[in-house]
Amino acid sequence: MTHSSSSETRRVVVLGTGGTIAGKAASSGDNIGYTAGQVGVADLLGGIEAPAGVTMVAEQVAQLDSKDMDADTWRQLAARCAHWLAKPDVAGIVVTHGTDTLEETAFFLHAVLSPAKPVVLTCAMRPATALSPDGPQNVRDALAVASTPGAQGVTVVCAGAIHSGLDVQKVHTYRLDAFASGDAGPVGYVEEGEVRRVRAWPQGAPFDAARLEAVSKPWPRVEIVMSHAGASGAIVEALLLSSTEPLRGLVVATTGNGTVHHALEAAALKAQDGGLVVLRATRCANGRILPKPGDGLRDAGALTPVKARVALVLELLGVAALPESEGC
Repeated sequence: MTHSSSSETRRVVVLGTGGTIAGKAASSGDNIGYTAGQVGVADLLGGIEAPAGVTMVAEQVAQLDSKDMDADTWRQLAARCAHWLAKPDVAGIVVTHGTDTLEETAFFLHAVLSPAKPVVLTCAMRPATALSPDGPQNVRDALAVASTPGAQGVTVVCAGAIHSGLDVQKVHTYRLDAFASGDAGPVGYVEEGEVRRVRAWPQGAPFDAARLEAVSKPWPRVEIVMSHAGASGAIVEALLLSSTEPLRGLVVATTGNGTVHHALEAAALKAQDGGLVVLRATRCANGRILPKPGDGLRDAGALTPVKARVALVLELLGVAALPESEGC
């Protein structure tokens, strides 16, 4: 699908993956009892005007509820982004996505693509059938960012704010401005179609095809366990004894500044001695783990547990070292 006029010279490609933004409910008053991933991306663009000098191209990559996001979809999405980014006339890419795992997808795409052009993920907290859906405005704002000269890297646009893909987190279950960037703060804002940047775009780099080749391999199994009051090492032992795919990596979601219940820490250290790659990531929404002498388990700095898991998967695939948050 293409929206165009005779004066348009650049393209912004909109890749659809489903999510609440493409969801439908039985009534317009129902904002939570919907089924995600029902409306095609071409239909989502209906009635949305492209920025001046831009043609929109729509492509459906997937159609799912983002809580069910998986490695195969990530690989396909990264490949389609790489395909379109290589086109000289493509200014940038917009990805419509569910909110639940949006921060993981954004982090994955930035780590794999590190694009010198903008890749902008956007979403909605209300389904397309809502009385007052937020998706159309979010898409319009994302298009503005994707067509902004000089923009680069992976960002997330929601409720008028532009977040770096390295820092963004979902921080609310229901409200329309459900995302934040922790200590780093937003990259900028979209105000009536105009981008106002307050800090640097996420750093981009020349495309490296070896990264896409690496993520096409079978992915190592990496799980997350949480430290909490009364935690034990039983879950680690159970994961190691599982008869399914062997465990290759483990992220421990820690309390505070990387602290782990002594029983869970003992099990994690034993597993590490046995060859498992173990990484600590704090449960805290803000701040980073400040390492101290005697730490026996490596830390993920400012990465959240879910992003640390993605980073560890990529590290085991040989793609990259742990990317740092802009807020470090």
